Amino acid sequence: MNLISKYFNTLKYLKFSQFYNRFIFKFTNPKVNLESIPLINENFANKVEFPKFKNVLFEKNIFKFLNEEHTITDNWNDNNINKLWLYNLHYFDYLRQENITNEQSLFWIEKWIDENKIGYGNGWEPYTLSLRIVNWIKFYLAGNKLSEKIIKSLSIQTEYLSKKLEYHLLANHLLANAKALVFAGCFFKGTKAKQWLNKGIEIYKKQLSEQILNDGGHFERSAMYHSIILEDLLDLKNISAPLELDSYIQKMINCLSVMIGTDEKISLFNDAAFGIALEPKEIFKYAEQLGFKLNKHENSYDLVDTGYARLQNKDWTLICDGAALGPDYQLGHSHADSLTFELWYKNERIICDTGTKQYFYSDIRKYQRGTSAHNTIVVDGKNSSEIWSAHRVAKRAKIVERKFDNNSFSATHNGYKTILHKRKWYFEKNEVCIEDVVIGKGIHTIESFFHIHLNYNVDIKDGVVKIFNDKNIFGITIDKDMEVFVVDGTVSFEFGKEEQNKIIYFKKKVDLPFNLKTKIGVL
Repeated sequence: MNLISKYFNTLKYLKFSQFYNRFIFKFTNPKVNLESIPLINENFANKVEFPKFKNVLFEKNIFKFLNEEHTITDNWNDNNINKLWLYNLHYFDYLRQENITNEQSLFWIEKWIDENKIGYGNGWEPYTLSLRIVNWIKFYLAGNKLSEKIIKSLSIQTEYLSKKLEYHLLANHLLANAKALVFAGCFFKGTKAKQWLNKGIEIYKKQLSEQILNDGGHFERSAMYHSIILEDLLDLKNISAPLELDSYIQKMINCLSVMIGTDEKISLFNDAAFGIALEPKEIFKYAEQLGFKLNKHENSYDLVDTGYARLQNKDWTLICDGAALGPDYQLGHSHADSLTFELWYKNERIICDTGTKQYFYSDIRKYQRGTSAHNTIVVDGKNSSEIWSAHRVAKRAKIVERKFDNNSFSATHNGYKTILHKRKWYFEKNEVCIEDVVIGKGIHTIESFFHIHLNYNVDIKDGVVKIFNDKNIFGITIDKDMEVFVVDGTVSFEFGKEEQNKIIYFKKKVDLPFNLKTKIGVL
């Protein structure tokens, strides 16, 4: 019965088109019948150099993605290797790494063509197709010649993709499909190229107004995916794609500047990790090269539509989560993290999210999506939203109230059924203050979690919880008599990587309603 409930409360939010298109997607095996190979558009060019990619190809055939290293010979679909790792192999982002030679690049492109049968394996899934098509075209735009064999393969891949678009998933996947169609439609010329271009433009025109919110945030509420999509739009601007993108790009730049900490790295709400998207400073540099302006947010700011808020006071920076989990019909990258936050002092992250290690279902995936892996209140040991499998959410918390001014931010969610959790963040003198109100009836166990950045240790002395390293000492105090625990935890700031940190949490069985005030200050 529980499984039936999970499916019902997951599926009821999907659009009818997703059910229909999932059926079509599952049973469609596109046949590619190109009458002739489209010719290259000789006038196709980029305005500025595309950003470089980090080094992932070492020696002859050793690749390192997601902090895992494997040697590739001729098996592009090795079942013994993490599927997301294999996707990265098929993306071909490494064509843009600093030290790759033209000879190496052409070797791997032709090897892929020879060893990946049309329609078979990871490389023919629409998302991997989309990224690879763009990367091969970027390779051409970098001044490299493509053989007739490669040009033919590119056209076949694009035609296949055009018949296998991810309308059943929508969200960031469909935008990636559209980008590849636009790139290919600009790269080639002729009737078929126009069809691809028009389809890509059609998708963007329909999806951007929904996926990019009025404040510039991407509706999946992940700063990592926000960064990826922003780079995609900048790439389209770079190739002079026939799309009206300037307002979206500028809003997304502004939003990203709110969602990064003083360490110049993204906040890690929902599925997010460092090292996947371009670093914010690289995105801003790229945007400036294309004529866009960066407005740094050095004051408090409310992203009303996305739901996050930034609070600043002297040396303290807070990014607070008063956001919806994401679009109800696509919560694949959502966590049960309502009313969490991250905290910086000067340019150091002190209290952090636990990040994202992997995308396949596992104990660590289950934990990192759960409420106790975030800096918020847990009631009766339960998750505030019913996360399950690797990318599913059934019953989900809703933000029922939120309020912002330059000195404070508050929000309330209803994820615990008849129990509401209201949280307010503000500054008092030079201290960070967090007021939690748990509204309801009956006796319940309340836990308040704080995940400490791995650069800091924790100690309890004279009733004060101390967070310290060689440079700073902070104290956490509460106004209630609660048990306090300091335990070992893990954070995953990068995919495929776990590092040890400390977790502080306060616990008490209480008779609701219950108020708790927490203060964090410099000692």
